[in-house]
Amino acid sequence: MLPAKRFYTVMTSPYQSAAMKPLYLVTHSGGFHADELCSSVILTRLYPEAEIIRSRAKDWITPAEDRIIYDVGGTFDADLRIFDHHQRDAPLREDGQPYSSFGLIWAHFGLDYLRSFDLPEDHIEHIHRSLDSKFVLPIDLLDNGAISPGVAGPLSSLTLPTLLETLKPVFDDTGTEAEMQAFHGALTIARAFIEAQVAKSAAKLRAKAQVEQAIADAGDGLILELPMGMPFRSAVVKAGADHLLFVVNPRGNDWSIGGIRKFDEGFELRADLPAAWAGLTNEALEAASGVTGATFCHNGRFIAAAKTRDAILKMAKIAVDEATKTLVS
Repeated sequence: MLPAKRFYTVMTSPYQSAAMKPLYLVTHSGGFHADELCSSVILTRLYPEAEIIRSRAKDWITPAEDRIIYDVGGTFDADLRIFDHHQRDAPLREDGQPYSSFGLIWAHFGLDYLRSFDLPEDHIEHIHRSLDSKFVLPIDLLDNGAISPGVAGPLSSLTLPTLLETLKPVFDDTGTEAEMQAFHGALTIARAFIEAQVAKSAAKLRAKAQVEQAIADAGDGLILELPMGMPFRSAVVKAGADHLLFVVNPRGNDWSIGGIRKFDEGFELRADLPAAWAGLTNEALEAASGVTGATFCHNGRFIAAAKTRDAILKMAKIAVDEATKTLVS
């Protein structure tokens, strides 16, 4: 009979004191995967002077004060700083979903990692939860075989875990340095994606107050005017501003108008730009729209541009008038 699974509410631990700084970050040798690569991203930022050791030798994967061990070692014990998930009694999330080493490292070190970016303290918990659900958990599930890259359909070969694994050395590249060079190359790429996820999540929170003010300013109007391009949909949905159809904002030296997606997934909009504008530019778009200064409309009718604010607002009014007629009919 298999041992009963253990469920953990994993909390961060104060490992940052000078006496506890590790000299080594130990993970397994051989083929690498997204979970230990992403774990390494977190740990190398917190402990930049620690050396990454890739080994399965017992002397290395045995807990000691000078190391953090992850994705190898056959046990999970946060106090001993060993974070494996391959054993029979591997830790599970409170909802029963499995952790990979990345999930365990993120749960214990993620908050400190985020604080290293000097983000507002009152944003840290939100960003931590957001990344856990949208970025960390999918890697956990994939590494444990709970989901397959195939769920991405034709894009399965372009998922981040799959792409990272393509960076492994080919089978007959057996040089002693090939594996380590490939690992560090993949680590650089994984770092770029994780830091981009942090920046994106932080940007949404910075934009939130500005979007909320713009929603208030719009009142019952159907056009949301923003001071610049910024993430807006989550704030619009949270505010219950279902009446808003289009967003306008300056874009460099020009202005743009765009639609608002109906759902988090997919591309269906609350309203499309006029069909007569599709794919037109400059004089042709000015003639079709009747707006001097109109410069571009995407053939997909989800974004258009004009030279001035006055011109884009005229285009927005025309788009609203046509959309409301279509919605009523």
